[in-house]
Amino acid sequence: MEWTYVTPKKKETVWTSKEMEVTEALIFAEDIEKTGRVKQLLFYDASGVAWTKKELIKLMKEIETEPHDVISYFDGGFDRQSKKAGVGIVIYYKQNGEQFRMRANAQLDELQSNNEAEYAAFYFLLEQIEHLGVHHLPVVFRGDAHVVLHQLSSDWPVFSDEGRWVERIEQKMEKLRISPIYEPIGRKENSEADQLATQALRGTMIRSTIQLERKR
Repeated sequence: MEWTYVTPKKKETVWTSKEMEVTEALIFAEDIEKTGRVKQLLFYDASGVAWTKKELIKLMKEIETEPHDVISYFDGGFDRQSKKAGVGIVIYYKQNGEQFRMRANAQLDELQSNNEAEYAAFYFLLEQIEHLGVHHLPVVFRGDAHVVLHQLSSDWPVFSDEGRWVERIEQKMEKLRISPIYEPIGRKENSEADQLATQALRGTMIRSTIQLERKR
């Protein structure tokens, strides 16, 4: 949050807050406006896009009716004999005060390795996130393909073989204005996506969305 402070004699200075949740920022904004010393108040998201208070409140109302608080999983498998790949994804999200889970998989051709299958799975996940209507939000990406996640987060170098996939993924995320949060996990924690990828390799296609029961 960036506050342009103006004195009664029209002297100005700019104050910048620490990073905080939107709801918290709006609470501070309400209090700051009571000072009568606000020339301009802007809110910056993780992508560096500036929002006015009015725009931010409107966005939050829209988000409540759209998928948000997204936590996603991906996995890819590759069969060397058939040269086919199976990809599986799971997306948990909230919408209109309810929790949902979406599962989907696909069988792909013309891939060359298991590592490429993992990248294809991540891109397939982004396509499903786009289909859900998720945009201008942070999204948690979890998977046991640590190489993929570390390369996407720029922790590890990207080689020529993966470069085209990284470019496609980054272009898609830029289009959706998604702020990625990469969380590498173990294979057991990724069992849902792994099972979906295996089923895709066997020719069993799955696509489903269910509403989850609220925790008591």
